[in-house]
Amino acid sequence: MKFFVDTADIDAIRDLAKLGIVDGVTTNPSLIMKSGRDIKEVTAEICELVDGPVSAETVALDAEGMIAEGKELARIADNIAIKVPLTWEGLKACNALTNEGFMVNVTLCFSANQALLAAKAGATFISPFIGRLDDINLDGMELISEIRQIYDNYSYDTEILAASIRTVNHIKQAALIGADVITAPPGVIHAMASHPLTDKGLEGFLKDWAKTGQKIL
Repeated sequence: MKFFVDTADIDAIRDLAKLGIVDGVTTNPSLIMKSGRDIKEVTAEICELVDGPVSAETVALDAEGMIAEGKELARIADNIAIKVPLTWEGLKACNALTNEGFMVNVTLCFSANQALLAAKAGATFISPFIGRLDDINLDGMELISEIRQIYDNYSYDTEILAASIRTVNHIKQAALIGADVITAPPGVIHAMASHPLTDKGLEGFLKDWAKTGQKIL
């Protein structure tokens, strides 16, 4: 499974990249706004930190506008994945951009039918939003499972990028189902390493070690 970081926070990306677990980054207009920086400037900096795909989102509502904005964003770096919404116009843009050799991340997916259309349109990534479905009392993980089955049935190359991840359990469940990629905020990725029994065990080991009076260095 690939790990993408869902943020435009340069320091957070750099910190995780040092661990060697960052395979890509996803951004969106809300994350750019939160960063307080120019989209091209911060995206270029992210692309220098990460070798894998960096999703940069268009904001036009028509296909022609999305294509123009996508090409402009793709000029930032070779590893840009152009992000378009799962609308009819977005699917048109996806198909056109894919046919020109660009990576395309189709975002805001909330149904298996939408995901099927994105695969047919040639999307590199499909981004189903788990947490937002959970918010309205639907099962976000069920959607991941449905998309996985459909894509496997017909050998689609589109990668399932599980998005809107809120908890470490979302990551575990997405991995069990077989999502190709997860994108999560830095805090959720850090939380994956935490377990109370690890903390308790380490505390016990250190107490016993102190009793030996020994040093390793």
